[in-house]
Amino acid sequence: MGLRELRTARHLTQTELASQAGMSQGNYADYERGDRPITNMTLGKALKLADALKVKDLRKLLDD
Repeated sequence: MGLRELRTARHLTQTELASQAGMSQGNYADYERGDRPITNMTLGKALKLADALKVKDLRKLLDD
């Protein structure tokens, strides 16, 4: 499941999720679109994003 699917399953907008993860909406959108590889995200941001999405296994963030 990709970032968009994880986000929409939680009924969050990009802005809401980005705020919870401590990043700008534009920065988050780049990850969601694949313009920035999620593998280049810092561990801190990845952990905040996973927490906001209620994902316990960070590998789920890497699934497309």
